Amino acid sequence: MIESPLIDPIKYSVNKIAKIAGILYLLIIVVGVFAELSRGKLVVSGDATATANNIMASQLKWRLGIWADLFMHLCDIPLMLIFYFLLKPVHKNLALLAMLFTLIQTAVMVSTKLNLFMPIFLSSNADYLKAFEPGQLNALMYLSIKSDGFGFGIGLLFFGFTCIVNGFLIIRSSYLPKTLGVMLQIAGLCYLVNSFALILGPEFEKIISPAILLPCFVGELSLCLWLLIKGVNTAKWNKQVN
Repeated sequence: MIESPLIDPIKYSVNKIAKIAGILYLLIIVVGVFAELSRGKLVVSGDATATANNIMASQLKWRLGIWADLFMHLCDIPLMLIFYFLLKPVHKNLALLAMLFTLIQTAVMVSTKLNLFMPIFLSSNADYLKAFEPGQLNALMYLSIKSDGFGFGIGLLFFGFTCIVNGFLIIRSSYLPKTLGVMLQIAGLCYLVNSFALILGPEFEKIISPAILLPCFVGELSLCLWLLIKGVNTAKWNKQVN
């Protein structure tokens, strides 16, 4: 039985919970894509001056990208709790482990967003910035953006393990399709390969990215849409709970 008095009364409405998870997951995907596309149009690879000029000319767009990232991570918090609730009947400790991996991933990614405020600070024309030459300011802006990229990659390292563990739990469950679990585990492996490549061989990561992340998008979107449209097999879920 589920011990929590706050969750127990709604166990027979598990599909409603699953659909909320689907909505949150879809928001995370859509907002995350928006943030990357918005920011990507301003960042010119290898050109610190052009990147700085783009950001200074479109500060609102840059700030919207940061806001979108933070909104995405706000959605992470209830989503990780719901996944724990949905997958706990399969194996409580593994579901908790997956939630902890997600918690660290979110904490890392939120903290690294501070790097994206640096270009705004450095383009403020404040008196204390006069100690730097324009070229130095541009270089610092670009460096802060690269730092965010590596922070994001480190966060995905933890999320890769989340996907592998949750995928295993989905495969072992009787109330979600095994195919979704396999796809999620493949996504987790791709995240790990991408993150390790970023840390150990950035040049190799440039070759495999973003193609290596395509299975991640397909796997996560498939799970998201299944939860949103189909939900879980309520009878089998309740049988495992009881």
